[in-house]
Amino acid sequence: MRWLSFETAGKASFGVISASGDGVVDVGASAPDLADLKAAIAAGRLGALAAAAANRPADLSLSGLRFLPVIPNPAKILCAGLNYRDHQAETGRGGEPYPTIFMRLAAAQVAHDQAMLVPAESTALDYEGEIALIVGKGGRRIDKADWLAHIAGFAPYNDGSVRDWQRHTSQFTPGKNFVRTGGFGPWMMTPDEIGDPSELDLTTRLNGEVMQHAKASQMVFSFGDLVAYCSTFVDLEPGDVIVTGTPGGVGAARTPPVWLRAGDRIEVEIKPIGTLVNSVESE
Repeated sequence: MRWLSFETAGKASFGVISASGDGVVDVGASAPDLADLKAAIAAGRLGALAAAAANRPADLSLSGLRFLPVIPNPAKILCAGLNYRDHQAETGRGGEPYPTIFMRLAAAQVAHDQAMLVPAESTALDYEGEIALIVGKGGRRIDKADWLAHIAGFAPYNDGSVRDWQRHTSQFTPGKNFVRTGGFGPWMMTPDEIGDPSELDLTTRLNGEVMQHAKASQMVFSFGDLVAYCSTFVDLEPGDVIVTGTPGGVGAARTPPVWLRAGDRIEVEIKPIGTLVNSVESE
């Protein structure tokens, strides 16, 4: 199933893509005891809700739908940096025996089909196409071999980075947390429909031009590595998001650098999940 969060009639809800593929079954409307998709995940009810929605006609059309970030209110967004060797090579950084982990705030996210913002303080907003994991079953010190049992879904993510602010010091946090710089959506796909997660195929396009392409198998630290490492120092909770790193081809590494500008269209496609699309505006 493909699960998404959205707003309809001024009210936040969640649902699944209908069997026809062009509409949404509003699951939230039929489960008023659940506040949102994160609550449904935490309650362990995705399977039952999906079964109940499987044969229902769409309540809403995808056309004109106001998307929300897949998980609008995650308690934690843990991001892996420098997790593809070609990205390490183009930045001249990385190579440590442990993952580079930083955090993004929920307020820094923007949904599918909405605008990422170039902040007033910088002209160096960069794209980073990534695969996001949405935690389904929480835990501490999760064994690497058990990682998939703790995942509710996979989704496209654009870990937009304000490069000059990212480089003020050795710490990434400022450049990763400007408002509306991280795209998340349009939906998550549950593991039963993914097949082999290591074969997930990532492509980033800027105004139709391919800028990044890689498979998950090319990551330095695998999905299992990241789940095990992150759950060692923090309790993972249902609805938490782990963003797993970007491959080579970022704008900052090009000559001359390629920064996102007002009017641009940036796409992050993860096959077989779908494509996150964001326009770009100046703040």
